[in-house]
Amino acid sequence: MMTVMTLSSSQEEGFSQSSLAVCLGAVWIFFLLRIMKVLCILAVLFLISTKHKSFELSHPKPACRFPPSQWCRSLEIAIECKVQKQCMELGAIKPNQTVPRVALTLYYESLCPDCRRFITKQLFPTWTMLQDIMSLTLVPYGNAKEVLSVNSPFSCQHGEPECRGNMIQACIIHLTGTSLAFQVIYCMESAANVLNAAEPCLQLYAPSVSWAAVDACVTGRLGYKLMHGYAVMTRALNPAHTHVPWVTIDGEYTKEIEAKTTSSLFHLICDRYKGVKPPVCTGAPVKLSRSGCLTE
Repeated sequence: MMTVMTLSSSQEEGFSQSSLAVCLGAVWIFFLLRIMKVLCILAVLFLISTKHKSFELSHPKPACRFPPSQWCRSLEIAIECKVQKQCMELGAIKPNQTVPRVALTLYYESLCPDCRRFITKQLFPTWTMLQDIMSLTLVPYGNAKEVLSVNSPFSCQHGEPECRGNMIQACIIHLTGTSLAFQVIYCMESAANVLNAAEPCLQLYAPSVSWAAVDACVTGRLGYKLMHGYAVMTRALNPAHTHVPWVTIDGEYTKEIEAKTTSSLFHLICDRYKGVKPPVCTGAPVKLSRSGCLTE
């Protein structure tokens, strides 16, 4: 037998009010959670914005017409690029320049595949990290020969285009100095077509030098004089070079130096430097295997 329970009107009214309170509480909690979610999102965005501004302040990204490699070249450039403080700090930790730098001379050809590989994979990375303790001389001549011809006074292993490439690089070295020239040459040797890359690479790394000046050097008497000077330097090698790239360290070539140049030029420069080693000298070696472009 079932008993049916009935509610009085006062009880029904109380139950109704209780249900309404529960519903209102649920709605209130729902909106509270939504508000908290919005506040959390705003807080995260604020933190990201603050962190981004802090990063920009500590790591300035100056917009100027000079590439990063030239920012500390002069006080005027450093001020224009807004990195004078960083350049001053960099200058304060440079090695003692009373200690002679390691002198590296590279005898090479502009279109020799092994020369290109050595420049882009070994020499340029090493020079970029160790230029404060090494001096660089570039001799773009290699296995070329001087010939008695008015139209073409030089004969190059990889043909006339290489002779033009050698002379272009010789003129760029003369017009810009070794430091800027090496960046242009690295850019050229990294490109698929060395000769076609010459003008845009010059505009990128040495914008103060016009291509017209380079072209005038190449087609004029100056280019020939520069190449003749490199020919004299190359013929004076003792022992005579048998392939390129051919590297001398402090004017010396030995099989041991060549082996170390091939396996780790970076560590060779660090080991040869007589002053206090820069911290970067504790880094890992850069390795390359090559055979070289043999003389004919």
